[in-house]
Amino acid sequence: MKALTAEQVAAFHDNGFLYPISALTPDEVAYFLAGVERLEAELGCPVAEADVKWRSHGYAHSPWFNELIRHPRILDAVEDVIGPDILVWTSTFFIKEPNSKTFAAWHQDGAFFGLEPHEQVCAWVALTDASREAGCMEMLSSKGQPRMYRHAAMGLKNSINRAGQTIVEPFDKRKPTAMALKAGEFSLHHELAVHRSAPNHASHRRVGIGLNYVPPHIRVNSPVRLKAMLVRGHDRYGNFELVEPPRAERDAAALAVHREISDRYRENYKIQVVRHDERFAGTSP
Repeated sequence: MKALTAEQVAAFHDNGFLYPISALTPDEVAYFLAGVERLEAELGCPVAEADVKWRSHGYAHSPWFNELIRHPRILDAVEDVIGPDILVWTSTFFIKEPNSKTFAAWHQDGAFFGLEPHEQVCAWVALTDASREAGCMEMLSSKGQPRMYRHAAMGLKNSINRAGQTIVEPFDKRKPTAMALKAGEFSLHHELAVHRSAPNHASHRRVGIGLNYVPPHIRVNSPVRLKAMLVRGHDRYGNFELVEPPRAERDAAALAVHREISDRYRENYKIQVVRHDERFAGTSP
């Protein structure tokens, strides 16, 4: 083990999540927050209010974001749960403004990914305190038996997920674990972990970034060939089209790569929504 104990790894595989894990120093937190601020200054608005493409795949257009996805303390923990060969295939800003109504309904990240087998892990990095008051994630234990639930895009008002994605079949919502994180800490959760988050009732901005990692043997069950970035080890499978880190912050080359990654991701997402509906056709919500 590089970062986690055997007990922590076992807990992750049993529950589907693990927290808190220390990663960033205060200086590193300030450095990465400055990167977010530069992006939003360039966009002229918060990331959440900009075109949807800016919410994801920041590693493709910003060197500072590329440093985050390769942070050794994050990768060491990820390696302990998925192995030494690691790809990043997407990432997402999860930002809630102070005293905002933004929330996430109960859902699973992997419902519309199309990854096979289900081994993706998300490192959710807190750049500001993600306390219970600020609307941290709440997780339900999979008790060693994760499975996919039926989801639907409900168009929920104030949803941090623009489609309002939520589980629409009965499940046991009792005993959720509030994964409160301090700035500089991160959590890990499996793509089938059932979770939600409440509105931000705190007076500070809750800034989190989800980094989505897979081992290279994972494939996408889609005609769309997705792009990914190798951040540790080797890719001996070629299931993703690999891209290189950006040389400069949002220069023409970086923006072109980011656009292509984003377009393919959204194309696959649309396919997976249809397949998900077909999979659960005939079942009662």
